[in-house]
Amino acid sequence: VREVFESVADSYDVMNDLMSAGIHRYWKDYLLDISAVASMAQTVRRFPGSELRILDVAGGTGDVAFRFVEAAGCLERSKSSGQDCVSVTVCDINPEMLRVGEKRAREKFGSSLLDESKGLSFVEGNAQSLQFTDNSFDLYTIAFGLRNVTDVDMGLREAYRVLKPGGRFMCLEFSQIPNPILRQIYDTYSFNVIPSLGEVIANDRSSYQYLVESIRKFSNQEELISRMSAAGFHETKYTNLTGGIVAIHEGWKPLSS
Repeated sequence: VREVFESVADSYDVMNDLMSAGIHRYWKDYLLDISAVASMAQTVRRFPGSELRILDVAGGTGDVAFRFVEAAGCLERSKSSGQDCVSVTVCDINPEMLRVGEKRAREKFGSSLLDESKGLSFVEGNAQSLQFTDNSFDLYTIAFGLRNVTDVDMGLREAYRVLKPGGRFMCLEFSQIPNPILRQIYDTYSFNVIPSLGEVIANDRSSYQYLVESIRKFSNQEELISRMSAAGFHETKYTNLTGGIVAIHEGWKPLSS
């Protein structure tokens, strides 16, 4: 998996646009909307000593994290008052993806957000063995990354561990399409068009062949709900988007165990 993403890091965002006809932006925007990050950030800033800590795992290029930064007003805070009570941490196993993400962040926001206010940070790490302490984050997100974790159940347990009591887990991931006709159309597109796009745009057919195959091998919606429950999450649910091509799974760490 590391080698796959090292290979595609520089063309990753361009390929996302091409493979999904830009729809991945809607999926990520919807994740942001239901996360309620904007309102949570406003709330914690009203109470001295409060904080909002967000962890975006497998988010190396920053696509999801940048949405959180903007919605939470982190950039405005970094310009006006330095250190903020809201922080977004991007964690990815692949240093090349992180390199691309940090470069994009500095181009988009400038350096004060990363170097002074620490509103945004990039950290190399493995989803199966996160370096963060127990009960550290209010929100854990992972977008299109869980299926690439070697031991998914270990990754879910780690997500549970680093979340604070009352913290929320959110996973945006390719899933299984219930409608057999739509599923056949999507499979035909995935296995024939996406690897060819990878060959033309990224000069790497095999990596995108792997990515397509990994989608088919991953858990369906109900299976992932069961795995989340086994990891300890409560009030689990999922929302299908675009006919089930992707789904957002959510769960909460109980206030008390």
